[in-house]
Amino acid sequence: MNQERIFEILRAPHISEKASVQGDAANQVVFEVARSASKREIAAAVAALFDVKVEGVTTLNVKPKQKRFRGQAGVRSGWKKAYVTLAAGDEIDFLDGATQ
Repeated sequence: MNQERIFEILRAPHISEKASVQGDAANQVVFEVARSASKREIAAAVAALFDVKVEGVTTLNVKPKQKRFRGQAGVRSGWKKAYVTLAAGDEIDFLDGATQ
């Protein structure tokens, strides 16, 4: 898999309270991914980019939200989320020691 496709698949890490709890409890990392990406592509991209062993990938589509702004109806766009389970002993540190 080439670098260009890896960066198309993995858009950004999803940092939230739930993602932090999942990371501590189940050794999982959460990513925002391309809607066209398959589980196998996501697993290969994470393994290649972060040099870790991926045990499993669970994906879900986050539905778009209906919002109103100054009385006008609008829609936020939906996106795809991937929960990537890492092998025991592997971890991905997005802050890279920035909290020291």
